Amino acid sequence: MNDAECLHLGYCPYRNDPAGPPRVVLTRETMAIVLAGGRGSRLGPLSEWRAKPAVPFAGKFRIIDFTLSNCVNSGIRRIGICTQYKAQSLIRHVQRGWSFLDGRFNEFVELLPAQQRVTVQWYAGTADAIYQNLDILRAQDPKYVLVLAGDHVYKMDYSKMIAEHVARRADMTIACIDVPVADACAFGVMQVDADGRIVGFQEKPARPQPLPDRPDAALVSMGVYCFNTAFLYEQLIRDAATRTSSHDFGKDVIPYVIERGYRVLAHRFATSCVNMVGDRPYWRDVGTVDAYWEANLDLVHVTPELNLYDESWPLWSYQEQLPPAKFVFDDEGRRGTAIDSMVSGGCIVSGSTVYRSLLFSNVRVHEYCTIEDSVILPDVDVGAGVVLKRAVVEKECRLPPGLRVGIDPDADRRRFLVTEGGVTLITPQMLGQEIHHLL
Repeated sequence: MNDAECLHLGYCPYRNDPAGPPRVVLTRETMAIVLAGGRGSRLGPLSEWRAKPAVPFAGKFRIIDFTLSNCVNSGIRRIGICTQYKAQSLIRHVQRGWSFLDGRFNEFVELLPAQQRVTVQWYAGTADAIYQNLDILRAQDPKYVLVLAGDHVYKMDYSKMIAEHVARRADMTIACIDVPVADACAFGVMQVDADGRIVGFQEKPARPQPLPDRPDAALVSMGVYCFNTAFLYEQLIRDAATRTSSHDFGKDVIPYVIERGYRVLAHRFATSCVNMVGDRPYWRDVGTVDAYWEANLDLVHVTPELNLYDESWPLWSYQEQLPPAKFVFDDEGRRGTAIDSMVSGGCIVSGSTVYRSLLFSNVRVHEYCTIEDSVILPDVDVGAGVVLKRAVVEKECRLPPGLRVGIDPDADRRRFLVTEGGVTLITPQMLGQEIHHLL
Protein backbone atom coordinates (compact mmCIF):
# COMPACT_ATOMS: atom_id res chain seq x y z
CA MET A 1 0.00 0.00 0.00
CA ASN A 2 1.53 3.36 -1.03
CA ASP A 3 1.31 6.66 0.90
CA ALA A 4 -1.62 7.99 -1.14
CA GLU A 5 -3.64 4.82 -0.51
CA CYS A 6 -2.83 4.98 3.20
CA LEU A 7 -4.00 8.59 3.41
CA HIS A 8 -7.22 7.81 1.53
CA LEU A 9 -8.06 5.09 4.05
CA GLY A 10 -7.22 7.28 7.04
CA TYR A 11 -3.93 5.59 7.94
CA CYS A 12 -0.77 7.53 8.77
CA PRO A 13 1.88 6.13 6.38
CA TYR A 14 4.81 7.40 8.44
CA ARG A 15 6.99 5.28 10.69
CA ASN A 16 5.67 4.56 14.17
CA ASP A 17 7.53 5.48 17.33
CA PRO A 18 9.18 2.50 19.03
CA ALA A 19 7.25 3.02 22.27
CA GLY A 20 3.49 3.15 22.71
CA PRO A 21 0.60 2.19 20.41
CA PRO A 22 0.97 2.53 16.64
CA ARG A 23 0.32 6.14 15.61
CA VAL A 24 -2.38 5.07 13.15
CA VAL A 25 -4.40 3.76 16.10
CA LEU A 26 -3.94 6.97 18.06
CA THR A 27 -5.00 9.25 15.21
CA ARG A 28 -8.14 7.17 14.68
CA GLU A 29 -8.93 7.73 18.36
CA THR A 30 -8.41 11.50 18.08
CA MET A 31 -10.70 14.34 17.09
CA ALA A 32 -9.32 17.74 16.15
CA ILE A 33 -11.00 21.05 16.95
CA VAL A 34 -9.68 24.02 14.98
CA LEU A 35 -10.19 27.45 16.54
CA ALA A 36 -10.87 29.72 13.56
CA GLY A 37 -12.97 32.53 15.00
CA GLY A 38 -10.26 35.12 15.69
CA ARG A 39 -10.43 38.68 14.40
CA GLY A 40 -6.78 38.97 13.36
CA SER A 41 -6.89 42.70 14.06
CA ARG A 42 -3.14 43.19 13.52
CA LEU A 43 -3.64 42.39 9.83
CA GLY A 44 -5.69 45.56 9.54
CA PRO A 45 -7.84 45.81 6.39
CA LEU A 46 -6.83 42.30 5.25
CA SER A 47 -9.06 40.87 7.99
CA GLU A 48 -11.74 43.56 7.81
CA TRP A 49 -14.01 41.39 5.66
CA ARG A 50 -12.80 37.91 6.60
CA ALA A 51 -11.47 35.93 9.55
CA LYS A 52 -7.69 35.60 9.69
CA PRO A 53 -7.70 31.85 8.86
CA ALA A 54 -9.47 32.70 5.58
CA VAL A 55 -6.84 35.22 4.42
CA PRO A 56 -5.30 34.10 1.09
CA PHE A 57 -1.72 32.85 1.29
CA ALA A 58 0.96 31.40 -1.03
CA GLY A 59 -0.76 32.12 -4.33
CA LYS A 60 -3.66 29.65 -4.18
CA PHE A 61 -4.28 28.68 -0.53
CA ARG A 62 -5.91 30.08 2.60
CA ILE A 63 -4.05 30.18 5.92
CA ILE A 64 -6.33 27.53 7.44
CA ASP A 65 -5.37 25.05 4.70
CA PHE A 66 -2.06 24.41 6.48
CA THR A 67 -3.72 23.28 9.72
CA LEU A 68 -6.34 21.19 7.90
CA SER A 69 -3.71 19.61 5.64
CA ASN A 70 -1.65 18.72 8.71
CA CYS A 71 -4.69 16.91 10.12
CA VAL A 72 -5.40 14.91 6.97
CA ASN A 73 -1.75 14.07 6.34
CA SER A 74 -1.33 13.00 9.99
CA GLY A 75 -4.26 10.59 9.67
CA ILE A 76 -6.79 12.65 11.66
CA ARG A 77 -10.09 12.50 9.80
CA ARG A 78 -12.56 13.89 12.36
CA ILE A 79 -12.21 17.67 12.36
CA GLY A 80 -14.45 20.43 13.75
CA ILE A 81 -13.87 24.10 12.93
CA CYS A 82 -15.15 26.71 15.41
CA THR A 83 -16.10 29.85 13.51
CA GLN A 84 -17.38 33.19 14.71
CA TYR A 85 -15.92 36.46 13.41
CA LYS A 86 -16.91 37.33 9.80
CA ALA A 87 -16.93 33.66 8.91
CA GLN A 88 -18.71 33.61 5.53
CA SER A 89 -15.48 33.54 3.51
CA LEU A 90 -14.09 30.75 5.68
CA ILE A 91 -17.33 28.76 5.56
CA ARG A 92 -17.51 28.95 1.78
CA HIS A 93 -13.87 27.93 1.39
CA VAL A 94 -14.25 24.91 3.69
CA GLN A 95 -17.46 23.80 1.98
CA ARG A 96 -15.87 24.01 -1.46
CA GLY A 97 -12.41 22.66 -0.67
CA TRP A 98 -12.78 20.25 2.24
CA SER A 99 -15.82 18.13 1.41
CA PHE A 100 -13.79 15.20 0.07
CA LEU A 101 -13.70 13.22 3.35
CA ASP A 102 -16.09 10.26 3.41
CA GLY A 103 -18.86 10.38 6.01
CA ARG A 104 -19.52 6.68 5.51
CA PHE A 105 -16.24 6.03 7.34
CA ASN A 106 -16.97 8.69 10.00
CA GLU A 107 -14.60 11.14 8.32
CA PHE A 108 -15.59 14.80 8.25
CA VAL A 109 -14.63 18.44 8.37
CA GLU A 110 -17.55 20.02 10.21
CA LEU A 111 -18.17 23.72 10.75
CA LEU A 112 -19.08 24.66 14.34
CA PRO A 113 -20.43 28.23 14.38
CA ALA A 114 -21.37 29.86 17.67
CA GLN A 115 -24.97 28.63 17.82
CA GLN A 116 -25.59 29.41 21.51
CA ARG A 117 -26.49 25.80 22.22
CA VAL A 118 -25.23 25.98 25.83
CA THR A 119 -25.58 29.66 26.73
CA VAL A 120 -27.18 32.69 25.08
CA GLN A 121 -23.85 34.21 24.10
CA TRP A 122 -21.19 33.91 21.44
CA TYR A 123 -17.90 32.15 22.10
CA ALA A 124 -16.41 34.05 25.04
CA GLY A 125 -12.90 32.61 24.59
CA THR A 126 -10.97 29.68 23.16
CA ALA A 127 -11.94 27.34 26.03
CA ASP A 128 -15.58 28.42 25.82
CA ALA A 129 -15.61 27.60 22.11
CA ILE A 130 -14.79 23.98 22.93
CA TYR A 131 -17.15 23.94 25.92
CA GLN A 132 -20.10 25.02 23.79
CA ASN A 133 -19.46 22.03 21.52
CA LEU A 134 -19.10 19.36 24.20
CA ASP A 135 -22.18 17.60 22.89
CA ILE A 136 -20.50 17.08 19.53
CA LEU A 137 -17.33 15.79 21.17
CA ARG A 138 -19.32 13.41 23.36
CA ALA A 139 -21.19 12.07 20.36
CA GLN A 140 -17.86 11.24 18.68
CA ASP A 141 -16.38 9.85 21.91
CA PRO A 142 -12.66 10.27 21.06
CA LYS A 143 -9.95 9.20 23.51
CA TYR A 144 -7.88 12.29 22.69
CA VAL A 145 -8.73 15.79 21.56
CA LEU A 146 -6.35 17.95 19.55
CA VAL A 147 -7.06 21.68 19.86
CA LEU A 148 -5.49 23.70 17.04
CA ALA A 149 -5.15 27.33 16.02
CA GLY A 150 -6.29 27.89 12.45
CA ASP A 151 -4.19 30.97 11.73
CA HIS A 152 -0.55 29.81 11.59
CA VAL A 153 1.56 28.60 8.68
CA TYR A 154 3.50 25.39 9.36
CA LYS A 155 3.68 21.68 8.49
CA MET A 156 3.47 19.28 11.42
CA ASP A 157 2.86 15.57 11.90
CA TYR A 158 0.37 15.67 14.76
CA SER A 159 0.55 11.89 15.17
CA LYS A 160 4.05 12.23 16.66
CA MET A 161 2.79 14.69 19.27
CA ILE A 162 -0.14 12.45 20.16
CA ALA A 163 2.16 9.42 20.48
CA GLU A 164 4.46 11.34 22.81
CA HIS A 165 1.48 12.54 24.84
CA VAL A 166 0.27 8.96 25.34
CA ALA A 167 3.69 7.41 25.93
CA ARG A 168 4.52 9.96 28.65
CA ARG A 169 1.09 9.68 30.29
CA ALA A 170 0.37 13.40 30.10
CA ASP A 171 -2.93 15.03 30.99
CA MET A 172 -2.21 17.79 28.48
CA THR A 173 0.61 18.39 26.02
CA ILE A 174 1.44 21.79 24.49
CA ALA A 175 3.46 22.13 21.27
CA CYS A 176 6.19 24.72 21.69
CA ILE A 177 8.87 26.49 19.69
CA ASP A 178 11.79 28.84 20.41
CA VAL A 179 11.31 32.43 19.27
CA PRO A 180 13.37 35.60 19.83
CA VAL A 181 12.65 37.19 23.21
CA ALA A 182 11.63 40.42 21.48
CA ASP A 183 8.79 38.58 19.71
CA ALA A 184 7.70 36.37 22.61
CA CYS A 185 5.41 38.98 24.19
CA ALA A 186 2.79 38.11 21.54
CA PHE A 187 2.56 34.47 22.70
CA GLY A 188 2.15 32.27 25.75
CA VAL A 189 5.61 31.82 27.29
CA MET A 190 6.54 28.59 29.09
CA GLN A 191 9.16 27.40 31.52
CA VAL A 192 9.96 23.66 31.63
CA ASP A 193 11.98 21.41 33.91
CA ALA A 194 14.60 18.86 32.85
CA ASP A 195 11.87 16.28 32.18
CA GLY A 196 9.97 18.56 29.78
CA ARG A 197 7.20 19.24 32.27
CA ILE A 198 5.78 22.76 32.13
CA VAL A 199 6.30 24.48 35.47
CA GLY A 200 5.44 28.05 34.48
CA PHE A 201 3.22 29.76 31.90
CA GLN A 202 2.53 33.44 31.21
CA GLU A 203 0.11 34.59 28.51
CA LYS A 204 1.61 37.43 26.43
CA PRO A 205 3.91 38.80 29.15
CA ALA A 206 5.39 42.29 28.80
CA ARG A 207 8.81 40.89 29.76
CA PRO A 208 9.10 37.27 28.56
CA GLN A 209 11.37 34.98 30.54
CA PRO A 210 14.20 33.67 28.32
CA LEU A 211 15.43 30.10 28.12
CA PRO A 212 18.07 29.27 30.76
CA ASP A 213 20.71 28.41 28.14
CA ARG A 214 19.61 31.00 25.55
CA PRO A 215 19.09 34.53 26.85
CA ASP A 216 18.05 35.69 23.36
CA ALA A 217 15.16 33.21 23.00
CA ALA A 218 12.00 32.17 24.83
CA LEU A 219 9.89 29.01 24.66
CA VAL A 220 6.38 29.82 23.44
CA SER A 221 3.15 27.95 22.84
CA MET A 222 2.15 27.28 19.23
CA GLY A 223 -1.54 27.09 20.14
CA VAL A 224 -1.51 23.31 19.56
CA TYR A 225 -2.82 21.29 22.52
CA CYS A 226 -3.38 17.56 23.02
CA PHE A 227 -5.75 16.47 25.81
CA ASN A 228 -6.96 13.26 27.31
CA THR A 229 -10.65 13.68 26.61
CA ALA A 230 -11.88 13.06 30.17
CA PHE A 231 -9.38 15.59 31.50
CA LEU A 232 -10.48 18.18 28.91
CA TYR A 233 -14.16 17.73 29.83
CA GLU A 234 -13.34 18.11 33.52
CA GLN A 235 -11.40 21.34 33.00
CA LEU A 236 -13.89 22.91 30.59
CA ILE A 237 -16.84 22.26 32.89
CA ARG A 238 -14.91 23.64 35.87
CA ASP A 239 -13.80 26.70 33.92
CA ALA A 240 -17.32 27.39 32.62
CA ALA A 241 -18.57 27.48 36.22
CA THR A 242 -15.86 29.95 37.28
CA ARG A 243 -17.37 33.44 37.05
CA THR A 244 -14.01 35.22 37.22
CA SER A 245 -12.62 33.30 34.24
CA SER A 246 -12.35 34.75 30.75
CA HIS A 247 -12.73 31.16 29.49
CA ASP A 248 -9.51 31.18 27.52
CA PHE A 249 -6.93 28.39 27.36
CA GLY A 250 -3.91 30.69 27.60
CA LYS A 251 -5.25 33.07 30.24
CA ASP A 252 -7.19 30.64 32.43
CA VAL A 253 -7.11 26.90 31.77
CA ILE A 254 -3.37 26.36 31.24
CA PRO A 255 -2.20 28.43 34.26
CA TYR A 256 -4.81 26.65 36.43
CA VAL A 257 -3.73 23.10 35.56
CA ILE A 258 -0.02 23.91 35.87
CA GLU A 259 -0.41 25.57 39.27
CA ARG A 260 -2.31 22.54 40.59
CA GLY A 261 0.29 20.02 39.56
CA TYR A 262 -1.41 18.26 36.68
CA ARG A 263 0.92 16.55 34.24
CA VAL A 264 1.29 19.17 31.51
CA LEU A 265 4.18 18.50 29.12
CA ALA A 266 5.92 20.50 26.41
CA HIS A 267 6.26 18.92 22.97
CA ARG A 268 9.20 20.31 21.00
CA PHE A 269 8.00 21.18 17.51
CA ALA A 270 11.38 20.18 16.01
CA THR A 271 10.52 16.52 16.68
CA SER A 272 7.32 16.60 14.60
CA CYS A 273 7.99 19.36 12.08
CA VAL A 274 7.74 18.26 8.45
CA ASN A 275 9.43 21.41 7.09
CA MET A 276 12.85 21.99 8.66
CA VAL A 277 15.08 24.88 7.57
CA GLY A 278 18.50 23.52 8.45
CA ASP A 279 18.09 22.74 12.14
CA ARG A 280 15.14 25.16 12.56
CA PRO A 281 11.49 24.16 12.23
CA TYR A 282 9.40 26.41 9.98
CA TRP A 283 6.46 28.10 11.75
CA ARG A 284 5.02 31.53 11.03
CA ASP A 285 2.40 33.67 12.72
CA VAL A 286 1.54 35.95 9.79
CA GLY A 287 -0.34 38.26 12.11
CA THR A 288 0.83 41.61 10.74
CA VAL A 289 0.93 43.03 7.22
CA ASP A 290 4.75 43.08 7.34
CA ALA A 291 4.91 39.43 8.45
CA TYR A 292 2.32 38.45 5.83
CA TRP A 293 4.24 40.23 3.05
CA GLU A 294 7.56 38.73 4.12
CA ALA A 295 6.24 35.15 4.43
CA ASN A 296 4.63 35.30 0.98
CA LEU A 297 7.69 36.79 -0.71
CA ASP A 298 9.95 34.17 0.86
CA LEU A 299 8.19 31.70 -1.43
CA VAL A 300 9.69 33.26 -4.59
CA HIS A 301 13.27 32.65 -3.46
CA VAL A 302 15.30 30.01 -5.29
CA THR A 303 15.17 27.84 -2.15
CA PRO A 304 12.28 29.11 0.00
CA GLU A 305 12.07 28.18 3.66
CA LEU A 306 8.54 26.80 3.20
CA ASN A 307 8.49 23.87 0.78
CA LEU A 308 5.24 23.88 -1.20
CA TYR A 309 6.47 21.13 -3.51
CA ASP A 310 6.78 18.27 -1.00
CA GLU A 311 4.69 15.44 -2.47
CA SER A 312 4.92 13.42 0.75
CA TRP A 313 3.08 16.16 2.69
CA PRO A 314 0.72 17.81 0.19
CA LEU A 315 -1.26 20.96 0.83
CA TRP A 316 -4.97 20.52 0.16
CA SER A 317 -7.29 23.36 -0.76
CA TYR A 318 -10.15 24.47 -2.97
CA GLN A 319 -8.80 24.60 -6.52
CA GLU A 320 -10.51 26.79 -9.09
CA GLN A 321 -10.57 25.51 -12.66
CA LEU A 322 -8.47 28.18 -14.34
CA PRO A 323 -6.38 28.39 -17.52
CA PRO A 324 -2.58 28.51 -17.20
CA ALA A 325 -0.83 31.81 -16.59
CA LYS A 326 0.04 33.66 -19.80
CA PHE A 327 2.79 36.16 -20.70
CA VAL A 328 2.38 38.10 -23.92
CA PHE A 329 4.33 40.57 -26.11
CA ASP A 330 8.04 40.54 -26.78
CA ASP A 331 8.76 44.10 -27.90
CA GLU A 332 11.60 46.18 -26.49
CA GLY A 333 10.22 47.89 -23.38
CA ARG A 334 6.97 45.95 -23.71
CA ARG A 335 7.80 42.38 -22.83
CA GLY A 336 5.65 40.09 -20.69
CA THR A 337 8.03 38.51 -18.16
CA ALA A 338 8.18 37.35 -14.55
CA ILE A 339 11.55 36.92 -12.84
CA ASP A 340 12.02 35.20 -9.46
CA SER A 341 8.25 35.23 -9.07
CA MET A 342 5.25 32.94 -8.60
CA VAL A 343 2.29 33.45 -10.93
CA SER A 344 -0.94 31.53 -10.37
CA GLY A 345 -3.49 30.22 -12.84
CA GLY A 346 -5.71 32.63 -14.72
CA CYS A 347 -3.11 35.44 -14.71
CA ILE A 348 -2.17 37.43 -17.81
CA VAL A 349 0.99 39.56 -17.81
CA SER A 350 0.70 41.68 -20.92
CA GLY A 351 3.86 43.54 -21.93
CA SER A 352 4.97 44.17 -18.34
CA THR A 353 7.71 42.95 -16.03
CA VAL A 354 7.23 41.28 -12.65
CA TYR A 355 10.21 40.99 -10.30
CA ARG A 356 10.36 39.01 -7.03
CA SER A 357 6.59 39.06 -6.62
CA LEU A 358 3.67 36.71 -6.03
CA LEU A 359 0.52 36.96 -8.14
CA PHE A 360 -2.57 35.09 -6.93
CA SER A 361 -5.22 33.74 -9.30
CA ASN A 362 -6.85 35.84 -12.04
CA VAL A 363 -4.54 38.85 -11.86
CA ARG A 364 -4.43 40.91 -15.07
CA VAL A 365 -1.36 43.12 -15.58
CA HIS A 366 -1.68 45.53 -18.50
CA GLU A 367 1.21 46.87 -20.56
CA TYR A 368 4.21 48.95 -19.46
CA CYS A 369 3.88 48.05 -15.77
CA THR A 370 6.70 47.31 -13.34
CA ILE A 371 5.89 45.20 -10.29
CA GLU A 372 8.62 44.57 -7.71
CA ASP A 373 8.61 42.82 -4.32
CA SER A 374 4.81 42.79 -4.18
CA VAL A 375 1.98 40.44 -3.23
CA ILE A 376 -1.14 40.77 -5.39
CA LEU A 377 -4.24 38.91 -4.23
CA PRO A 378 -6.85 37.35 -6.58
CA ASP A 379 -8.91 39.18 -9.20
CA VAL A 380 -6.81 42.36 -9.32
CA ASP A 381 -6.61 44.45 -12.47
CA VAL A 382 -3.37 46.43 -12.82
CA GLY A 383 -3.79 49.32 -15.25
CA ALA A 384 -1.26 50.30 -17.90
CA GLY A 385 1.92 52.00 -16.71
CA VAL A 386 1.47 51.13 -13.02
CA VAL A 387 4.57 50.92 -10.82
CA LEU A 388 4.35 48.85 -7.64
CA LYS A 389 7.19 48.36 -5.16
CA ARG A 390 6.92 46.63 -1.77
CA ALA A 391 3.14 46.48 -1.87
CA VAL A 392 0.27 44.19 -0.87
CA VAL A 393 -2.80 44.63 -3.08
CA GLU A 394 -6.12 43.35 -1.71
CA LYS A 395 -8.48 41.23 -3.75
CA GLU A 396 -10.57 42.90 -6.47
CA CYS A 397 -8.59 46.16 -6.62
CA ARG A 398 -8.65 48.01 -9.92
CA LEU A 399 -5.38 49.94 -10.00
CA PRO A 400 -5.80 53.00 -12.25
CA PRO A 401 -3.37 53.52 -15.14
CA GLY A 402 -0.19 55.36 -14.17
CA LEU A 403 -0.48 54.69 -10.40
CA ARG A 404 2.90 54.78 -8.67
CA VAL A 405 3.26 53.07 -5.29
CA GLY A 406 6.43 52.56 -3.27
CA ILE A 407 8.22 55.54 -4.78
CA ASP A 408 7.07 58.37 -2.47
CA PRO A 409 6.16 57.10 1.04
CA ASP A 410 4.53 60.40 2.02
CA ALA A 411 2.25 60.32 -1.00
CA ASP A 412 1.41 56.67 -0.30
CA ARG A 413 0.43 57.47 3.32
CA ARG A 414 -2.10 60.03 2.14
CA ARG A 415 -4.04 57.37 0.21
CA PHE A 416 -3.04 53.96 1.55
CA LEU A 417 -1.71 52.19 4.63
CA VAL A 418 2.08 52.15 4.94
CA THR A 419 3.43 49.79 7.60
CA GLU A 420 6.39 50.26 9.93
CA GLY A 421 8.39 48.05 7.58
CA GLY A 422 7.61 50.29 4.60
CA VAL A 423 5.08 47.97 2.91
CA THR A 424 2.09 49.70 1.27
CA LEU A 425 -1.30 47.99 1.60
CA ILE A 426 -3.92 48.90 -1.02
CA THR A 427 -7.62 47.97 -0.73
CA PRO A 428 -10.66 48.74 -2.93
CA GLN A 429 -12.04 51.05 -0.24
CA MET A 430 -8.85 53.12 -0.31
CA LEU A 431 -9.25 53.45 -4.05
CA GLY A 432 -12.88 54.48 -3.64
CA GLN A 433 -14.10 51.35 -5.40
CA GLU A 434 -17.10 49.20 -4.64
CA ILE A 435 -16.66 45.77 -3.09
CA HIS A 436 -18.39 42.96 -4.95
CA HIS A 437 -17.18 39.71 -3.41
CA LEU A 438 -14.04 40.54 -1.44
CA LEU A 439 -14.48 37.39 0.67
